Amino acid sequence: YPILSHMTLDYLPIQGSSVPCERAFSDAGLTDSKRRARLLPENFGDIQIVKNKYKK
Repeated sequence: YPILSHMTLDYLPIQGSSVPCERAFSDAGLTDSKRRARLLPENFGDIQIVKNKYKK
């Protein structure tokens, strides 16, 4: 099932870090502010990954 395997990678991604959900949502709230209202979703995700890497 090669097509199905590619679809699952698109729709069921695995979280790339072991950050607890509560902290991830808290950090996301700090990133998603009125000052950053025009932030693209791709960039938002990248910023969250970088923030979590620097906290370690």
